Amino acid sequence: MQSSIPMRLAGLLLLAPCFAFAFEQPRVLVDCVSIKSDNLRLACFDRLAAASIAESGNKLDLPTDLASTLPPRNANFAANGNKNPVFSLARHWELDSEHKLGTFSFRPHYSNYILFANHTSSPNQAPSSPTLGMTQRGIDLNDTEVKFQLSFKMKLMEEVAATDADIWFGYTQESNWQLYNRKASSPFRESDYQPELMLVMPVDFNFLGMRARFINTGLVHQSNGLAAPLSRSWNRVYAQLGMEKDNFALSGRVWKRLQESRSNDDNPDIVDYMGHGELAGVYRRDGHIFSMLARRNFASGRGAVQAGWAFPLAENVKGYMLAFSGYGQSMIDYNHYQTTIGLGLWFGY
Repeated sequence: MQSSIPMRLAGLLLLAPCFAFAFEQPRVLVDCVSIKSDNLRLACFDRLAAASIAESGNKLDLPTDLASTLPPRNANFAANGNKNPVFSLARHWELDSEHKLGTFSFRPHYSNYILFANHTSSPNQAPSSPTLGMTQRGIDLNDTEVKFQLSFKMKLMEEVAATDADIWFGYTQESNWQLYNRKASSPFRESDYQPELMLVMPVDFNFLGMRARFINTGLVHQSNGLAAPLSRSWNRVYAQLGMEKDNFALSGRVWKRLQESRSNDDNPDIVDYMGHGELAGVYRRDGHIFSMLARRNFASGRGAVQAGWAFPLAENVKGYMLAFSGYGQSMIDYNHYQTTIGLGLWFGY
């Protein structure tokens, strides 16, 4: 039960800006003029106009020539009529003035999804590590469970030290829930928590035939919040390059683990399994989103690959299929090899 508390708090934090936006109404023109984003500024003017019309009881009839000069309401949306905004790295990381939305507002970070059935080829019945040994769980794990991920970020500072760099805080939680294991009272098998601090710098140059858009340096902590002998955690610094071309985005990240003392290290060999970096790609076409992630330690020969497919189900709803093979499906499984496949819903990023 304790592992669900951070998840609920994070969910409430995600909902907070939605409630704030719903109740905070613009009162005068200056409230709208100060908004940097073209879309949000236009929406602010629209709300002021609607309030004025409601008070006067009159309809606003624009001359034909004036109406034709107004920008389309969905100018930044997909040309095929989808209501989902067109994705770009510039928009996702607010790399230019057109996409700036200010500080202390919640945005998606990594994928947000729920897999109603995530099946594994090999449940980790007895987790182990070099320092904590092998631990018998005391229950038989089901090979099918529910898995979900919640991920958001918030910009803390813009244009740091008179540069174009922004400082972001990110949080990602991934939970594995033995919902169908009624015999064991449907426990949460594992929840991993990943806060991170990031410095994101816009760039613009050609690399490998693609357009490089940002460089990100960060500090990230990841742990499962459990006590010994099931405790697992590590801290890293990393550097990341993000590129895109047409409907394809690619990012490469390398990291360095921050070493802990042997007495405090729950998983001293984690780099042997999780490697020194990862490569992630996303391709979008006709409402479908295909993703791939790979990591490998070339010295040990270990690593993992993950493939995802988000597909349209209904308006603003996507199904999601996620497959994984290798080590590190979760923190407790960092040194346990398995293949998993899951099906559920995808909520974007």
